Formats: sequence, structure tokens, C-alpha cells
Amino acid sequence: MTVGGWNDAAGELNAIVASFDEGEVSVDDLIEKLARATAIIEELEARLGATKAKVEELAPRISRIGDERD
Repeated sequence: MTVGGWNDAAGELNAIVASFDEGEVSVDDLIEKLARATAIIEELEARLGATKAKVEELAPRISRIGDERD
């Protein structure tokens, strides 16, 4: 399943959650929407993990640059 960009995926996830909250989900659609929501959550969590790792990699480099300028 393709998730798309962060904002689009978050918007879709919010819409799915809202449909659950409002009781708009039929029994026939429940599993499909739940599976889609799970895929979106897993993808966004993976992206957050990758972003965190990249920030942790780059932060010391930025610190060194700042130290060199002092």
C-alpha cells in the first residue's frame, strides 16, 4: 500500500479515525479501514525513526561547525 506524503497520510489517517469516532464505518469496511490505518501508522513510524536517526547523525556536525566559528 502506498502511503504518500506525510501531510496526506496524516490527513487520511485522521479521516479514518474520524469515521470510526462518528460510527460511519460499516462492518464490511471495518477491516479494510483498520488495515489501511495500520499501514499508515507503520509507515509514519518508520519515517520518524529514519528522521530521528538522520538528525542524530547530523547534529554533531552542526555542533562542530558552531564550535569552529567561536
